[in-house]
Amino acid sequence: MEDPFKIGEEDGQKPPVKKSSFLLEVDAWVDSNMYESRFAAGEFWEEVVIFFRRFRVRGVKRFFIELLSESATLGAGGLIVMLMLALPASEEIAGNWRSQDEFAVTFLDRYGNEIGKRGILHTDAVPIKELPDHLIKAVLATEDRRFFEHYGLDFVGLIRAMTENARAGTVVQGGSTISQQLAKNLFLSNERTYSRKIKEAFLSLWLEANLSKEEILKLYLDRAYMGGGTFGVAAAAEFYFGKDVRDVTLAESAMLAGLFKAPAKYAPHVNLPAARARANEVLTNMVQAGFMTEGQVTGARRHPADVVLRNTADSPDYFLDWAFDQVKDFVVSEHLPYRSFTVRTTIDLDLQRASEEAVQFFLRQYGKQYDVDESAVVLIENNGAVRAMVGGRDYGESQFNRATSAERQAGSSFKPYVYAVAMEEGLTPDTVVRDGPITWRNWSPKNYGRSYRGNVTLATALAKSINTIPVLLARDYIGGTEPIVELTHKMGITSPIIRHHTMVLGTSGMTVLDQATGYLTFATGGYAHRRHAFTQIISPSGEVLYNRRDSDNTGDRVLSKQAALYMNEMLANVPKWGTGRRADLTMTTAAGKTGTTQSYRDAWYVGYTGNFTAAVWYGNDNYKPTNRMTGGSLPAMTWQRIMTYAHQGIELKPIPGVPQPEVKPDEKKKEDAVADGSPERRERPRVLSQKTSDFLRALGDKLEKAKPLNPKKLTIAGTLPR
Repeated sequence: MEDPFKIGEEDGQKPPVKKSSFLLEVDAWVDSNMYESRFAAGEFWEEVVIFFRRFRVRGVKRFFIELLSESATLGAGGLIVMLMLALPASEEIAGNWRSQDEFAVTFLDRYGNEIGKRGILHTDAVPIKELPDHLIKAVLATEDRRFFEHYGLDFVGLIRAMTENARAGTVVQGGSTISQQLAKNLFLSNERTYSRKIKEAFLSLWLEANLSKEEILKLYLDRAYMGGGTFGVAAAAEFYFGKDVRDVTLAESAMLAGLFKAPAKYAPHVNLPAARARANEVLTNMVQAGFMTEGQVTGARRHPADVVLRNTADSPDYFLDWAFDQVKDFVVSEHLPYRSFTVRTTIDLDLQRASEEAVQFFLRQYGKQYDVDESAVVLIENNGAVRAMVGGRDYGESQFNRATSAERQAGSSFKPYVYAVAMEEGLTPDTVVRDGPITWRNWSPKNYGRSYRGNVTLATALAKSINTIPVLLARDYIGGTEPIVELTHKMGITSPIIRHHTMVLGTSGMTVLDQATGYLTFATGGYAHRRHAFTQIISPSGEVLYNRRDSDNTGDRVLSKQAALYMNEMLANVPKWGTGRRADLTMTTAAGKTGTTQSYRDAWYVGYTGNFTAAVWYGNDNYKPTNRMTGGSLPAMTWQRIMTYAHQGIELKPIPGVPQPEVKPDEKKKEDAVADGSPERRERPRVLSQKTSDFLRALGDKLEKAKPLNPKKLTIAGTLPR
């Protein structure tokens, strides 16, 4: 038999290398090293065990050592958890949270009437050392008696408050410190959630570590809402008593200190008896805290404070808070050299009061029936000017603006954005699709009634709010969720829209302001107008620093004309024969969409006419489900009530692509009375005829564009030469 290694040599080739022996050597090296490493580790561990045996304790001592060891372990784990919880709180202090001290703004309504002020100039603030001693004592006795003893969190005070509340059977004392309340006022909202309380605790500790007690107390006294549209004790003293805060009496100080708990309830210009009763409680707190004797407060009890008469007209506080932020951002971005301004806003106080009245009316009438506590409304004229904003049912109880800051699931009111993309892709309202069981990425959504209609047109699917159709459109016709998100951004929506496939049914959180902004694009025929809160900024010397031009109202086209007309055609069906019939208007054509989220936590109606666009939301701050409230109930009814008032005495404009209805006056009054069940409806007063209003508006435009007069060309008599 031939040697296989010699065959290669005869052919002039090298013999093959023996790789098997090399691999065996590597394997042996790995095995031996692993064994030696394991053996060395075992020896090391044994030496460690032997070393620590010297410290082993027995008997009673072992119990305490084990307890200490477990405490250290739990403490380390707790520290990690605390750091994780503190991360969201740290984001709140990232910006310039003192920026409010740099601005002082006087706000006017759209017609030039003063409606409120925001901000406080740091140089004008009253130093805490100049505040009356009895005012400081009244605040501390009522809000935080151990303020100078704790470090932001007062567990002793919390236990005392819980004991007093249990004894009284109701909430008579709060457990939050002044530091916690300041943290909430500066950085957080009034939402009743555990995450907010956790943030509040960490932020109060941060305030204590970075500010002195005097600075914390001063900020608290300057920033707290005191009712009547005022912030801080200095503004409240001027508003209620017509005097400098340095000159307030003990009785007046007690009344001011009583406002911190519930400014809307105890505001003396609204309910003087309640304010005096609350002030009497504050005086009792001062005695119990040992700050004063009963003899020292007797005079204040016998002679309670009086207030100066004020106009009780409510200020649009939610709107002013938002407008103040808008002004600050604009001033900073434009590098304007001033920090004190007069600003003409877009607010229409008639529309604002009508919106507030509508919310209050339906919450009083149906709030308990539907188990709902809160509502928010934004009304925008179709040029982008915000005419009304309701951020909650009572600004005095909660300054959290649910219209601009609360991101709530949109539900079916998000579907028009999906349909709009489909229209851009060439579909029409008459396109027939199949309503049936559907699955997309292991998700199988169901319709509201758990039934299917078979073949339907897109117009019917949107009017009846069928769930499977927008899922079908996103999956098979428009290429997923990315085009939808892109369109919402072009429309001016700033809420973070998730790209998860469930977003087509409105699982993303959106603000009421964003919803009104998005639907505004449909109302204008496809143009995205920039929502705005003000039209003029004026310096202290009267110089116009900013004046909104007509060109700012043109908007950018983000939907093709045909797609916008198709959307208007379909959305006009919703109040006619779809899910929003309670929002139908008789004097003009309306369009819109209802929205109801899972477990009935949120209910929406967002709609528009040729004149206005409005978004209405109902829900609860703690996300508690309502009693089966849908968007076609209270939201649609509220929207209809507001819009009926808003369209009185104005020129009615058509929705692009949708004809106006013919209205008989008698039928209009009859149907309006039936719409909300109320015998009387508030009517918008007509001051001028439509013809006169148009003439004055045109004249004003011409005067704004006219060239200024040249004084040198004037005659001695003061008349222009002919």
